[in-house]
Amino acid sequence: MINPMKHNSPFDINMALDAGYDVLMPYQHVKLEEVSGLTQDAIFSRGPSGVKKTGMFIGGRDIGLAMDMLDAAKKAMVPPFEISVFADPSGAFTTAAALVACVERELKKNFNKGYEGTKAVVFGGTGPVGLATAVIAALQGADTTIVDHFSIDTALEFAEEAKRRYGVQLRATTAASDADKARLLSDAEAVFCTAKAGIQVLNASVLSDAKQLKVAGDVNAVPPLGIEGVELMDSGTPLLLAKNSPNAVGIGALAVGNVKYKLQQALLRETLEAEKPVYLDFRNAFEGARKLA
Repeated sequence: MINPMKHNSPFDINMALDAGYDVLMPYQHVKLEEVSGLTQDAIFSRGPSGVKKTGMFIGGRDIGLAMDMLDAAKKAMVPPFEISVFADPSGAFTTAAALVACVERELKKNFNKGYEGTKAVVFGGTGPVGLATAVIAALQGADTTIVDHFSIDTALEFAEEAKRRYGVQLRATTAASDADKARLLSDAEAVFCTAKAGIQVLNASVLSDAKQLKVAGDVNAVPPLGIEGVELMDSGTPLLLAKNSPNAVGIGALAVGNVKYKLQQALLRETLEAEKPVYLDFRNAFEGARKLA
């Protein structure tokens, strides 16, 4: 378990154990330039057949760095000495994939449409889950805006990185006040709330300004929840506080979390059981999430 930060996540450790791994070796404070050496130490220790018993998980909080580490690990392989690698920093890839898949399900079920041309807004869009959410939605054709609470410069920086790395065009803005949020919600069709836990981002007053809203998804499971009126277990439940969008529905954090949990388990098992090595990131996560949702 490779992590550029001080601690490996207890969540990820438990998930790996439950997925079938017997021994976990956490490595903290790992630098990008150290990934190649650690990878080759792992692959050359067991021979071509025994190496299948080893997998690598990449954590942290920076999704760009996680992707760079995944790439470095892949380049360090010397077939047939090769192991599977799964990047999921802060659970961002699996959480974002589950959120985008759940919202997509409700768009199709209730409005007979997918993401193509859909106006989407991601609050908390400069955090790891938010940025991964925005990239996945944009790759599916959504006209996606990322929102930073404090800084337009930060939002623009992340949008530029997304364009460089993934070839997606994200709009970028800031929204510190209810008036800013109401402006963004006025023509939004899909809303993703991925801000920090315990912070209510969208209240009833702001939601009442939404005129085109179809689906709102929240990943905050710590009170107060991120979107007023969206409860933890809501799964396509009418969002009554969006009074000017009478058909809008909400998806709560535990409904998203149920898909995320199953998804991360499935991807970890894939690294353990795949006949040929696999390299898993947010794209693989979204494919799996669609099936689970």
